[in-house]
Amino acid sequence: MSKPVRAIVGLGNPGPDYAQTRHNAGALWLEHLARKKGQFLRPDKKLHGDYCKISIAGEDIHLLFPTTFMNRSGQSVLSLSQFYKIELENILVAHDELDIDAGTLRLKFGGGHGGHNGLRDIIRCFGGNKDFPRMRLGIGHPGDKSKVTGHVLGRINKEDMDKLESAFYQLDTHLEAIISGQWDTAMNRLHSFRA
Repeated sequence: MSKPVRAIVGLGNPGPDYAQTRHNAGALWLEHLARKKGQFLRPDKKLHGDYCKISIAGEDIHLLFPTTFMNRSGQSVLSLSQFYKIELENILVAHDELDIDAGTLRLKFGGGHGGHNGLRDIIRCFGGNKDFPRMRLGIGHPGDKSKVTGHVLGRINKEDMDKLESAFYQLDTHLEAIISGQWDTAMNRLHSFRA
């Protein structure tokens, strides 16, 4: 049994130039969640991001997309944590993951930042605390280190977008288990899913 989730943060970069890029996979999932509940993420200055609240399994869940740019994500997450009095261990951070195939999902609690600037800044802003849940959304690796930046910041092609969206719908069916902390059940299903 993991910690219950009270907030979901979807990482990405703000603005139309970045909206459909692989680095915004976390933000795209957040938009999917809000839309499914008939909500819209709206700018909230005190949180340095776009925010809304939804209900999942009878629980209020805060959704936040930091609009501080990826490498300053921690400022926004810290504001959410302080304002709503939510511990970092109860905040699920959704982010793009190079090391797994497009459309593949991995739930993880704790660990390093793995070179991800958003995770790095969250860990920094919380004084080195790495103990928080992550939803890793696979975007695949371009195969060559020199191509990583262009791949991550490049627009998602139709094939990979279809895979990501399939993953989002798969997540919908296990969201209650994730929110309530029943991770073993969710992980068994999600980790065997292939878009």
